[in-house]
Amino acid sequence: MGVFLLNISFHFDYLPLLVVIAIAWIVPIMMSLLKAQRVPTVIVEIIFGFLVGYYLLDFASEDSVMILDFLALTGFIFLMFLSGLEIDVDQIILSLPRKKLTLSRYLKNPLLVGLTYFLITLFLAMGGAYLLSLIVDLPSVWYFALIMITTSVGIIFPVLKNRGETTGHFGQMMIITAAIADILSIVLFTFTAYIIRKGFRFELLLVIGLFVLFYVFYVLGKRLNLVLFRRITFQLSHAASQISIRGTLLLILIFVVLAQYLGVEVILLGAFLSGLLLSLFLHKDRSLLMLKLDGMGFGFFIPIFFIMVGAKFEPGAFAEFDNSLLLFLVLLLITLYVVKIIPSLLWARLFGTQRAIAGGFLMASRLSLIIAAAAIGLDLGIITPGINASFIFLAVLTCIVSPLIYNNLNPTDHLAGAKTVIIGGSSIGVLLARRLKMHGKMSVIIEPDEKRFHDIKSKGLDTVQGSGMDAKIYDKIKLNPENYVVVETGSDNMNINICEFLRTELRHERIISKSGNSKAEEALRKLDVEFLDARRVLATTIESLILMPTTYHALVDTFEDYRVEEIELSNKDIDGSQVKDIPFHKDGTVILVRRGSHVHVPHGDTYLRIGDILTVFGSGTALDDTRKKLLS
Repeated sequence: MGVFLLNISFHFDYLPLLVVIAIAWIVPIMMSLLKAQRVPTVIVEIIFGFLVGYYLLDFASEDSVMILDFLALTGFIFLMFLSGLEIDVDQIILSLPRKKLTLSRYLKNPLLVGLTYFLITLFLAMGGAYLLSLIVDLPSVWYFALIMITTSVGIIFPVLKNRGETTGHFGQMMIITAAIADILSIVLFTFTAYIIRKGFRFELLLVIGLFVLFYVFYVLGKRLNLVLFRRITFQLSHAASQISIRGTLLLILIFVVLAQYLGVEVILLGAFLSGLLLSLFLHKDRSLLMLKLDGMGFGFFIPIFFIMVGAKFEPGAFAEFDNSLLLFLVLLLITLYVVKIIPSLLWARLFGTQRAIAGGFLMASRLSLIIAAAAIGLDLGIITPGINASFIFLAVLTCIVSPLIYNNLNPTDHLAGAKTVIIGGSSIGVLLARRLKMHGKMSVIIEPDEKRFHDIKSKGLDTVQGSGMDAKIYDKIKLNPENYVVVETGSDNMNINICEFLRTELRHERIISKSGNSKAEEALRKLDVEFLDARRVLATTIESLILMPTTYHALVDTFEDYRVEEIELSNKDIDGSQVKDIPFHKDGTVILVRRGSHVHVPHGDTYLRIGDILTVFGSGTALDDTRKKLLS
């Protein structure tokens, strides 16, 4: 006699979900084949969703559409969560002014300039919304203005990262300004939507309770002794239980469910705060957990959201504008750019007017938040379907146009300045280039084989076709004495010949290569070239896997977030100080100190002197902070 343990219905129609997932799968493949990686994938997903929307929603049953809507909302929540997680709170905290404020210090402070930028944007958006209300009927000028002040860190950050600008002063200015815009705009339109729906009530204070909950969770996470918990988490993270993912989902749902009881318009704020909270605690574990969360979000839920945005896009809603549609769209597009470009002139004194205006164009990129704000406004009845459709259409347009304008107004020579030159496009060279790119470091590969050259270039890596024995190639890539040259052609003899050419013909000193045998090792040593013994490195790696597997995997699996760097102490204020008296960043540690020919492991009572070379291990943020302290 059969026993059914679960009462599951097998009559659900999976075909609509199949269509949506097929779109999500084929879009990035198509963009890769067309070499259109610079166009945000979500934009193409919206367009594809629109193209199949009518057919998808026509043949789908009511239950299927309801489930797709649920998955799309979950994707929306996940997107807000990842938006909060994307914000580097440490960078914002580090920007808090610590000295007497002067005009020069004010203009150099990303946090203060970001706040000023946001206030100017809000003021201009109010003026722009009022002027637009003279042309079309705007039920709420204030809410319309709030929609215009949104921006998109998710578009700005990848553009800056591809150009190697995320760690520079200008890049940090833009990232922190965009993060402030995200945080404050979400808070403002959440409170506004709540007041419009329910009015000024005592319950409005309950929304503030979300921030109280945020603070309570933060304090508990800081004060509780979590050693045992972390040990259990590590043991279960790679098992079927995936405890870190379950804990993250629990955190999201705690905030979302509590927000849901306050009002549907508060849900996105709850999801955003849960991501922001997790961002404060994700340091050493960030890369592994982020990889899993990105897989869940961008691999499944978030594409469904954007595809359903396209599927439910109603071009017929534009009919409400009659003959004023084109005029309204043009004026709205101009306003969306003006409210971001004018405040960007705050950056002109430091970075030049053209570069500042270019940054303003990039800041005008809008996507997820503008769609969120418009969707909530449509639900509240304070923006019309036509205005909602206009915002979606222009959001897609700005995400395509803004990065192109930024790159044209602010051209960068990838081959000039600080970079690592990699001679030989082997798998090792490509992997090294990718790892350097993750750290925000520039690199260029020299590859003689034409087919291999085009293959590497299609991966988005800077590469030139030519021989490492050709002096003209080094002129072309603008090799300077500060650049490291890594020679790895796959042939010991070729490596030696190129190293000799660099040493004798070009008089270059910073050369690194690899030896595969004692003969090659001796030749490289005579040329005074830094080299790695491949046999010894492999043996050491296997030894590490046997003797300290946990440490090895922790270092290898988190290489994109943590690295080792040597920094020479030149700050006179620190000269003679003990290590324990220096407020090093919590995500970094000094592991070695070299003074002259002596190297030792420091402790709290170790005194530091001008000229000491400190070997520091930590995150990019920690290394930036340590560099400022040691070099100021």
